[in-house]
Amino acid sequence: MKNILITGGAGFIGSHVVRLFVNEYKDRQIFNLDKLTYAGNLENLTDIENKSNYTFIKGDIVDGSFIDEIFEKYNFDTVIHLAAESHVDRSITNPLEFIHTNIVGTVNLLNASKKQWDGSFTDKLFYHISTDEVYGSLDDGGFFFENTPYDPQSPYSASKASSDHFVRAYQNTFGLPVIISNCSNNYGPNQFPEKLIPLFINNILHEKSLPVYGKGENVRDWLYVVDHAKAIHTIFQKGKVGETYNIGGFNEWKNLDLIKVLCKVVDEKIGNSPGTSEKLITYVKDRAGHDLRYAIDANKIMNELGWEPSLQFEEGIGKTVDWYLENKEWLERVTSGTYLDYYKEQYQNRK
Repeated sequence: MKNILITGGAGFIGSHVVRLFVNEYKDRQIFNLDKLTYAGNLENLTDIENKSNYTFIKGDIVDGSFIDEIFEKYNFDTVIHLAAESHVDRSITNPLEFIHTNIVGTVNLLNASKKQWDGSFTDKLFYHISTDEVYGSLDDGGFFFENTPYDPQSPYSASKASSDHFVRAYQNTFGLPVIISNCSNNYGPNQFPEKLIPLFINNILHEKSLPVYGKGENVRDWLYVVDHAKAIHTIFQKGKVGETYNIGGFNEWKNLDLIKVLCKVVDEKIGNSPGTSEKLITYVKDRAGHDLRYAIDANKIMNELGWEPSLQFEEGIGKTVDWYLENKEWLERVTSGTYLDYYKEQYQNRK
């Protein structure tokens, strides 16, 4: 039985990846390593937590000794590395936290993999999940390609760019079998409500203001999180060691246009009169170093590996709003912090 380590598996994207792998690979043991910070929530995985091929490990990738211990204990064959600090605003407030988690944590995992595999790299893989933000900012035209030069503009994107460089360096220097993917903005169920879409859904439900940076002209490419999880699975199955794959939705929206669509969808679903939620939009001072536009060219993964996004944005945003409306208690527990009690009940109290 092969052992697959997924880091950050209690987070937004990670929980969808863990679920997919646990359900797909009954003959492999899936280990979910998560520190359970504000964005890690084990309630995201209640449907698979009792599966025989699933194990949760609470721990911090910044703790190198701990990482060495679990690699020695479980002898992982594959690392799928999602654990990261990911919120740009938080990186501006506290860059060091991003340096520790995103850079030092990644290097700890690389070192442990190199030590455990000891030059025997057959059927081994270190798969590092990154972001399109490492490429910097685009103007009105063009796309990010896998060979686009890095030009990070925020402490967050700089820390992710650095981690990408270390992953490639460990392949070039030590022969470690690595793959990297860089993805556009994700949306969907279980996202922590500091990110735009769940934040605004929650604010609409509570009739709070919808703060828009600048004039709302910044453009992002949006991808439904389940499609991202499927892309990660496709790369795990078919990806070529040493390659980079960009994952995007071919789905660009100006922030203000997206917010207006979101307002319209929520109003329709909760019975508000048209235009009710748009009145909550307020414009605030733009974020420092705010990239104008991201746009991913995902033709490589589509043409070489056969993956493509399954949902158009209008369908995906409808499913997303439905999920948050059907899971208001989850949303309330997350925003209040009481979701942390779940870990204590399920794990700490069992000791």
